Amino acid sequence: MSTHDLFDPTDEHRALRSMVREFVLREVDPQAQASDRTETFNVPLFRRLGDLGLLGITVPERFGGGGMDAVAAVIVHEELSAADPGLCLAYLAHAMLFANNLQQNGSDAQRARHLPDACAGRTIGGMCMTEPSAGTDVLGMRTTAARDGEFWVLDGAKMWITNGAVSDTELGDVFLVYARTGDRGTQSLSLFIVEKGCPGFRLGQKIRDKLGMRASTTAELVFEQCRVPAANLVGAEGDAVGHMMRNLEIERLTLAAMGLGIARRCLEVMNRYARERKAFGSPIVEFGQIQKHIADSYAAFMAGRSYVYQVAGALDLVRSGSRIDSDGVKLFCSTMAKQVADSAIQVLGGYGYVAEYQVERLWRDAKLLEIGGGTIEAHQKNIARDLARIGSI
Repeated sequence: MSTHDLFDPTDEHRALRSMVREFVLREVDPQAQASDRTETFNVPLFRRLGDLGLLGITVPERFGGGGMDAVAAVIVHEELSAADPGLCLAYLAHAMLFANNLQQNGSDAQRARHLPDACAGRTIGGMCMTEPSAGTDVLGMRTTAARDGEFWVLDGAKMWITNGAVSDTELGDVFLVYARTGDRGTQSLSLFIVEKGCPGFRLGQKIRDKLGMRASTTAELVFEQCRVPAANLVGAEGDAVGHMMRNLEIERLTLAAMGLGIARRCLEVMNRYARERKAFGSPIVEFGQIQKHIADSYAAFMAGRSYVYQVAGALDLVRSGSRIDSDGVKLFCSTMAKQVADSAIQVLGGYGYVAEYQVERLWRDAKLLEIGGGTIEAHQKNIARDLARIGSI
């Protein structure tokens, strides 16, 4: 597969891809199957991403980050997810949902306090939005925050939180938590920094037996009269919906990039297998049914890859305005990745149904992309509404 300037627009991007791909082959790929089997978040390997300067890829250098753009973020997510989407999901929650979110919406004091450790991998962060009874319906969240002198007091629970736990019993280190600070409405949500050890903040449960993304820990987090310093309010009270919308664009773009990594690896596996496996005296790549799986998968992958990198090249991390296409790339690439993985399993037959060739794991991992970070139904709704509003394409 040839590389085009759209995918590596500068020498810096090209060097980044080369570095991450070498790291993935050397350190990520060998442990992926075991981490999936044991449902283990490989924390030492995750911290190695900090050594490589990847954990704050979009954070300015003065706060310990890489100071790079959305294209760079896409490159890292594509390369990591080609071997271990579970580890990549943990990376996304930390680097995009926590570090990039705080960089874009926090104060310099908050950035200086939290981002250097996050970028170095000394702390592991995440973001808390979804609740047991509120997912896509963000305004239905019930977690509340009430001012009490120099503190905010949080009460409620968050569900399906990536990096919510780093082991069976231990919380992640620091989170951005959305909570209601007024009556139901777009101006009633606020964002808070909550650290492990804060009184009233505890791990509810680590979620087990997930279909996929098992190398990424998912947890329920509980806030019971959790007292957070007033200085931990991010931005102004009631501003969190704007924060959320801005960060959703890079979240959905990088989730789409994860779909690219999954699809690319599955395509590579089925192509290699089809050349080597013989049936009725010929390599199965010579049979039309197999050719259809490979050709359709390649075309879909390249269509998605071109779309993702086009959107990444135009994305402004500082302000929102790309919702229609951040929804579009995730809508297309999430389902595309699952379909390409499904084709790979079909080409490999029985061998595709077991762990040896990785595609069954990638197929399981791909399904989450149609749910997390916005369901495909939510993307369809958003795109249709935006097209109706703008009236032309």
